[in-house]
Amino acid sequence: MKVEIWSDMVCPWCFIGKRQFERALAGYPDRERVTVVHRAFQLDPDATSDGRRTVEVLSQKYEITLSQAVDMMSDVSDTAAEAGLHYRLAETVSGNTADAHRTVLWAQRQGRGAALLEALFSSYFERALPVFTAEELHPLVAGVGLDADAALTMLSSADYRDQVAADQVTAAQLGARGVPFFVFDRRTAVAGAQPVSTFTDALASAG
Repeated sequence: MKVEIWSDMVCPWCFIGKRQFERALAGYPDRERVTVVHRAFQLDPDATSDGRRTVEVLSQKYEITLSQAVDMMSDVSDTAAEAGLHYRLAETVSGNTADAHRTVLWAQRQGRGAALLEALFSSYFERALPVFTAEELHPLVAGVGLDADAALTMLSSADYRDQVAADQVTAAQLGARGVPFFVFDRRTAVAGAQPVSTFTDALASAG
């Protein structure tokens, strides 16, 4: 079974959904036959890596005060804590995730995509570190045992840019309106950071 997961590195619900799915997968009897594939999805393809605090971006986007944006983040952090994650959302900065996606897709070809995606999520949400530029990605690539200099070379090229765009188009074709978005063998779809039981049912249905 192939499970494709569309997510974005700056989407707090994506890390939560990833954890919920992983718990369901751990209890799935045929988990050894399941292949998990990362698909790119940019919530804001036009974002710039200018170091703006995420709380300021949310305040402007939703036309709310900074205090209200912090409260919104706090609610998400509480949900993350229930999944065993320790978010520092109010300290994060915004940025463009195209290069992060390209790097995960590159790592996936070498069998380390899942490890790098986990490192990206944890670094961004639990350590409040930016993960947008080649320099910021370099230590994370090295940390999962890949050639970080080779990753820099890849990022200096046009490699995987088309795939990032194609993944976004495919998500829309499959009915995704946001992320996380899980597709099981192109037959069953689950949208959002659903409870573990929902993913358990989807695995059973697709299997």
